[in-house]
Amino acid sequence: MFARLAGFDTSTRIKLITDDGRWFHSWNGTAYQSDIVRSAIRPKVKAVGKLMAMHIRETAEGLKVNPEPYMKLLLEEPNPYSGGQMFRERLATQIALNNNAFARIFRDENGYPMQLYPIPAVSAEAVRDESGRLSLRFLLRTGRSMTVDYWDVLHLRDDYNDNDVFGSQKAEILSSLLEIISASDQSIVHAVKRSAVLRWIMKFKATLKPEDRDAEVKRFSERFLSTDNEDGVIASDSRYDLDEVKQQPYVPTTRQQKEIVDRIYSFFGTNQKIVQASYNEDEYLAYYEAEIEPLAQQMSEEFTRKLFTRRERSHGNRIVFGGMDLSFASMQTKLNLEKMVDRGALTPNEWRRVLNLGPIEGGDKPIRRLDTATVEGGEGDNED
Repeated sequence: MFARLAGFDTSTRIKLITDDGRWFHSWNGTAYQSDIVRSAIRPKVKAVGKLMAMHIRETAEGLKVNPEPYMKLLLEEPNPYSGGQMFRERLATQIALNNNAFARIFRDENGYPMQLYPIPAVSAEAVRDESGRLSLRFLLRTGRSMTVDYWDVLHLRDDYNDNDVFGSQKAEILSSLLEIISASDQSIVHAVKRSAVLRWIMKFKATLKPEDRDAEVKRFSERFLSTDNEDGVIASDSRYDLDEVKQQPYVPTTRQQKEIVDRIYSFFGTNQKIVQASYNEDEYLAYYEAEIEPLAQQMSEEFTRKLFTRRERSHGNRIVFGGMDLSFASMQTKLNLEKMVDRGALTPNEWRRVLNLGPIEGGDKPIRRLDTATVEGGEGDNED
């Protein structure tokens, strides 16, 4: 009843881009097997993997970081097969390819989350029962199906527009771009092959039977035009004349190829400087704010609402994905963070991490210069 009143469909299904080749039949491959696609999504995937996952508890008594050991260990090691970095990279890869990423939450007998597993699904279907409770039915690459309560699924989405549950699919748009890339690559391969073969017209001086003529042409081709003819010498024959046919094979220009690649990069929100790590500080900061921060915010919200109950969230518990990833910053910017250390906004070890230096003993405690002490009292305290 709830589903009908809300105007929701009782069942919605999407197909996902996977490595089994069942989606992109037209260009004979999968998106992840394209070097351009993989290079386009790699910077985002690596940046998401480097985000630091923290359990924050904010109460009237103050803020605590990772107050619960079980949650800290869950974020560091979601499952026996991967650590937190690899887990986040896999989710980032899924959402980059499909605009949807799924991970299943396994809970103990008390309802506490104990393990997180990415779901490598071929398709996903949203199913609601008569009470309106939502579940997801996944078709796995093994051919088996699995139905999971939506509350036990971490679901990240991008291009969230025309569907109540799933992000809009990018397969159709991406497949057309990859068809162009595939055609361009194949034309280059064929052009190279054609340029390595001589084209000839054999003009026979006498009239031959069709079968004799075809046999002579085949003999000439196998003897003199094969790759086994390493000496590059052919014998003359008085029975026919040879005329070379010169043709210029079509090869896409560098500009045309670059335009196609730029379209792929734009589709994934990146550019050549980001892909090749030739960016400056401002260029990477713009990319980080446009692509990484929105996903980090979504991950924080999704992990918080699925890993904590409403009661736990009301007591200030939340998951935060942030980063001290300032590797893109210039050395001048890194050195200027000294002011943050002097004012207690950064600990010495946090600053040393930015500089790619190891921690020091006692460096996890904030320090503050005496001339930046906190202000106590009002203006009357300063009267002489």
